[in-house]
Amino acid sequence: MAQEDVFKKIVSHCKEYGFVFPSSDIYDGLGAVYDYGQNGVELKNNIKQYWWKSMVLLHENIVGIDAAIFMHPTTWKASGHVDAFNDPLIDNRDSKKRYRADVLIEDQIAKYDEKIDKEVAKARKRFKEQFDEAQYRATSPRVLELAAQREALHERYSKAMNAGDLGELRQIILDEEIVCPISGTRNWTEVRQFNLMFSTEVGSTAEGASKIYLRPETAQGIFVNYLNVQKTGRMKLPFGIAQIGKAFRNEIVARQFIFRMREFEQMEMQYFVKPGTELDWFARWKETRMKWHQALGFGAENYRFHDHEKLAHYANAASDIEFHMPFGFKEVEGIHSRTNFDLSQHAKYSGKKIEYFDPETNESYTPYVIETSIGVDRMFLSVMCHSYEEEQLEGGDTRVVLHLPAALAPVKLAVMPLVKKDGLPEKAEEIIRNLRFHFNCKYDEKDSIGKRYRRQDAIGTPFCVTVDHDTLKDNCVTLRYRDSMKQERVPIDSLQAIIEDQVSITSLLKKLL
Repeated sequence: MAQEDVFKKIVSHCKEYGFVFPSSDIYDGLGAVYDYGQNGVELKNNIKQYWWKSMVLLHENIVGIDAAIFMHPTTWKASGHVDAFNDPLIDNRDSKKRYRADVLIEDQIAKYDEKIDKEVAKARKRFKEQFDEAQYRATSPRVLELAAQREALHERYSKAMNAGDLGELRQIILDEEIVCPISGTRNWTEVRQFNLMFSTEVGSTAEGASKIYLRPETAQGIFVNYLNVQKTGRMKLPFGIAQIGKAFRNEIVARQFIFRMREFEQMEMQYFVKPGTELDWFARWKETRMKWHQALGFGAENYRFHDHEKLAHYANAASDIEFHMPFGFKEVEGIHSRTNFDLSQHAKYSGKKIEYFDPETNESYTPYVIETSIGVDRMFLSVMCHSYEEEQLEGGDTRVVLHLPAALAPVKLAVMPLVKKDGLPEKAEEIIRNLRFHFNCKYDEKDSIGKRYRRQDAIGTPFCVTVDHDTLKDNCVTLRYRDSMKQERVPIDSLQAIIEDQVSITSLLKKLL
């Protein structure tokens, strides 16, 4: 099945099983805005809890805050967002559709990668066990030709982006014969910059209203609170401030479901360090954050680092952690060495002294910052994409199952009476009453037991318990495991011990130590 078709099925599955709905669905939705349903919000909260505890619980020198969405407008002047938070946009005159020029070119680069991978796949099928992929990539004339074309395009694109050359970006699109996906034509306008911040007004009267912005990132809320946290917490370098919160960007090219939205959520941590040590900490946090992702068990081959060639104006090093989505490797987290740009800018614009007094050296200086920034929604999507499977069973049957990490699953245990009589529902409810304080349990009595199993598989419930007539005699139940579909008879008193350790966030956190 084509990856595009798989992704469509995942999007459909998210709506059908209460994970993600189009916002304002009864009014035909609102572009690039989504609501999380009853199962989606549980999964999302579990992802956030995993991140928060990995930062704040496992690091004595990292604390959390929750800054306001509205901030003084000078904040965004100091940070550079008013003047420089732009995307290069291009329109197709025939379809009247607007695109990001950089995304069009990056997609073209990805097409070269796909062509190379197809050549390799064909050779692997032809040579089978004797196939040496490294040698083939190094010697195949066709692969070498495609690789050279890709590198030439990549070098030209990087140079244009670093120089901010909008004319060159358009010329690349023309030279590569990139067409509009809607019209199929190459009738492109000039490339121009578009600021992504949403603005609004605050004030009780029209005359007294002031223009403010919905924050486009959560980081600045941390920077303007640096002194508050450092002094009240008596924090010593190095230390970090973590935050989870909503951010807003007026994305013109919002696509690929919840991958790119106008209202989204970020999990960010800013780590303040002594100048001169920032690149060492940058390398450490790259390793730490990759370990966090891989602890979910999705396979190291599905992750990679992408080091930035074009650095933001505030950075001296930057790298993305990319995950293999159905539509290619895409960024889910960024790690940046932001130097002392943000604190210095806020000191300049506010007139306040924002420095750290180092008791060991008896000197004051502005700390440097290492940032780790992960999109909650992108993380959610990566989890859903990797977990979704249409599994072929013996006898020709199939089942749709979400192989969610047990600690992230919305429902940990479903308890099912075999029939809706003879005291079995009451016994099932009793089991839930005893276990619901430890993890999320659901009662399910509708339809046959097989259909109920399939329903729980589809939302990723790792454990199901069936209460039958023997349960009333021996106080044992049938415990079913989602992934293997294995069933075993266990005492009710053993359920908590069997399940709790596997479904708790602690089970993931232990992998990080």
